Amino acid sequence: MKGYGHKRRLIIIAGLLGVAFAGLSARLVVLQVCDHQKYRAVAERKQVFLREPRRGEILDANGNPLAISVPVKKIFANPKFIGEYYPEVARTVAPLLGMNEAELVGKLRPTILRTNEFGMPVTNSYVNLKKKVTLEQWQQITQVMHGLSFAAELGQLTKNEKRFYRTLRQKGIYAEDDQLRTYPGGRLASHVLGFVQDDELEFNDTHLIEMAGKYGVERWFNNQLRGVRGWRISETDHKRREIVVYRQQEVEPRPGLNVVLTLDMVVQSILESALDEAVQKHNPKSASAMVVRPATGEILGLAVWPDFDPADPGRATTDHMRNRVVADTYEPGSVFKIVAISAALNENLIHLSDPINCENGLWYYAGKPLKDHGHYGVIPVEMVVGKSSNIGTAKIGLMLGEERLYKYLTAFGFGSRTGVTLDGEVVGIARTPKQWDKLKITRIPIGQGIAVTHMQMSMAMSAVANKGRLMRPMLVNRLEDQTGQVFAQYHPQMVRQVVSERAAQLMVTALKNVVSTNGTARSARLDHYTVAGKTGTAEKPLNGAYTDEYVASFFGFFPADNPQVCISVVLDEPEKEKGYFGGAIAAPIFKMIAEQTAKYLKIRPDRGEGSESPLSIARTE
Repeated sequence: MKGYGHKRRLIIIAGLLGVAFAGLSARLVVLQVCDHQKYRAVAERKQVFLREPRRGEILDANGNPLAISVPVKKIFANPKFIGEYYPEVARTVAPLLGMNEAELVGKLRPTILRTNEFGMPVTNSYVNLKKKVTLEQWQQITQVMHGLSFAAELGQLTKNEKRFYRTLRQKGIYAEDDQLRTYPGGRLASHVLGFVQDDELEFNDTHLIEMAGKYGVERWFNNQLRGVRGWRISETDHKRREIVVYRQQEVEPRPGLNVVLTLDMVVQSILESALDEAVQKHNPKSASAMVVRPATGEILGLAVWPDFDPADPGRATTDHMRNRVVADTYEPGSVFKIVAISAALNENLIHLSDPINCENGLWYYAGKPLKDHGHYGVIPVEMVVGKSSNIGTAKIGLMLGEERLYKYLTAFGFGSRTGVTLDGEVVGIARTPKQWDKLKITRIPIGQGIAVTHMQMSMAMSAVANKGRLMRPMLVNRLEDQTGQVFAQYHPQMVRQVVSERAAQLMVTALKNVVSTNGTARSARLDHYTVAGKTGTAEKPLNGAYTDEYVASFFGFFPADNPQVCISVVLDEPEKEKGYFGGAIAAPIFKMIAEQTAKYLKIRPDRGEGSESPLSIARTE
């Protein structure tokens, strides 16, 4: 009987062991076969440490930094390591972080999250304290943390207690690498540069924060600027801390490319200073100015007021951030006369000396009156431009006819985007002749019934200056790496030949008269350069009728027969009491910009000081 009982116990134990091994085998099958991919992914995630690249710089044409990234730190705390000493740590660190001490005490106080399998409390081990802390600040924080002393340390300490205080000083407050986007020029070229913000995203089930461009060049070239992440493959302990000795692979992050603009920081400063002065004097709703090289389409300066601080975009409204040069449309008024007159010259319908009857300043067409600012009779086409006659230009529009007028206004780029590398560009309004009423053929030639952007109008004027060749606006010269190696070089692009070189030169001759002592923009004259240009004074439409608010503008270039720069100025709703005609308020701003720009760029004069530019029309009273 005794042998039988012993044997029975052995059978029971063997059976239990068999069941246990069968259960274990089944569990292993589930873990290694059924859930293999799941747990493999979990293991791999724990072993991958992502490393953020340094964002590339934005530089002006001469290599001056307009946007750079500087290394900073993100500061965290581990309340588990700080323990009951959170008030002392908060009192020490708060001034260096620029934080309220009471607020920091609340963040550092350990919070019990749960109890472990042994019934011990488990506290939080991660608190985000502050972003974008300078390296100098972080160095000060580490110094004061290492210098912390506690009353309890005056007594005899155990080995574990010594380890606790050492860990508190070294790991209670810790940091991770980060970068701060800064703009050395402050608000300079803010609408061109744009700004960056931190975007939250998920990558391989990991929560990441990535610097991303918003608006301007920062957004347009975000993929090139942001670079490529690096990574480190290693092993972690049960607390997900890296075990450095088991590091298997490390790939350095690749910094972003630098974007080198055509913009010149000095020209940009000249533009913005001139706009500031204009705003102080005329108090417009908004203002903008550009400097373009007509032969290449390169933008040397682009300024918009009101502006914003790209380093602190949260303080700006969306209205201030809008780049009005490409995002706002307006009726251009008389500056648009270059389109119809250039077209008629190109079609050999007129010559500069041809007489046009301007009806002594009042003319009716389709039962509607059209007025001039002066009582002009029969004057040559060249004087129609110089005096900015609405009636004379409208009659030239009638010579062209609807289809040809529409053909040329679209050829000059109106009704389509210019293709400049900036956000928010709109096409404007250029309806087809089928949508015109009978009056439009006389109103569109004088810049009414059409809506353009500042960029479109500037490139159209540059086309006249550039022998009839319309260029694509060029804002970016090249992309290069941190060593200066060029990854992409951009070149000037001609869009089309709008009018012949002969027609363009005749138009230039006429535009010189606008800036003569007998023209509408006498205040745009320069002492050492012959200027060609056109004024604009456009009534603003509202609900199908014109208001008593105006857009004043001047678009001009010099030296007229060999243009180096085309400068444009647009003021929206200037105070009427201080003047609102383009020739009276926009032309002087042009002159201010032109004189400083010519000196800085060392543009060779084409006329002597005090001499008169050659005009084909004698001065009339």
